[in-house]
Amino acid sequence: MQKALVTGAAGGIGSAIAKRLCRDGFFVVLNFFHSEKAAVRLRDGINSSFPEPRAEIFRADVSDRAQAENMFRSAGGIDVLVNNAGIAQQKLFTDITEDDWRRMMAVDVTGVFHCCQLALPYMIHRKHGKIINISSMWGQAGASCEVHYSTAKAAVIGLTKALAKEVGPSGITVNCIAPGVIDTPMNASLGPETMRGLKEETPLERIGTPDDIAGAVSFLASPDADFITGQAIGVNGGFVI
Repeated sequence: MQKALVTGAAGGIGSAIAKRLCRDGFFVVLNFFHSEKAAVRLRDGINSSFPEPRAEIFRADVSDRAQAENMFRSAGGIDVLVNNAGIAQQKLFTDITEDDWRRMMAVDVTGVFHCCQLALPYMIHRKHGKIINISSMWGQAGASCEVHYSTAKAAVIGLTKALAKEVGPSGITVNCIAPGVIDTPMNASLGPETMRGLKEETPLERIGTPDDIAGAVSFLASPDADFITGQAIGVNGGFVI
């Protein structure tokens, strides 16, 4: 059975991705840092749905190299890596502190760097593997009052494109998904009026669901996507075209 690792798996998008990959036949390592109760519920819910265990949890701050290394040592070889862990913050650019900036880059960019670098030796040895990074449409278009978030997510797209060229000869694909407005607890903090406005701005006239993102990950993790690499795929209802 192939093994996938999903970072930030306890969140709304992460849990949907993990469930979908388990249904697709993967054994999934569920990474979390803060949300242990949610991670345990996710693991137990997944494992209760199959005759044999399909998921295990592992606590690690992916921005910390030592913790990330320990997670990959414990997990063993990873066939599909989904870099989903991330943080967001709304703040005027002039109010962003150096600590705000450093933390955003540490989790949203350096965490991706750590996990990609740690997953690759196994993938290169096997001449096969799939890395799927979760960015954001704001990494493509930029968002007012989210300059540090937009910068970090744009960096993930650049990392994806460059790494895809470097590891392509080893049979490894590297792609990126750029979600639009998704119905998650993180976006719930925007408030109902803001969410209504974003819905109206979306050509498909609805807010996305975590399952919309999970479906795109499922495709990229499948053999159907073996000739797709270096792409930033927008799953945004047409918000950014």
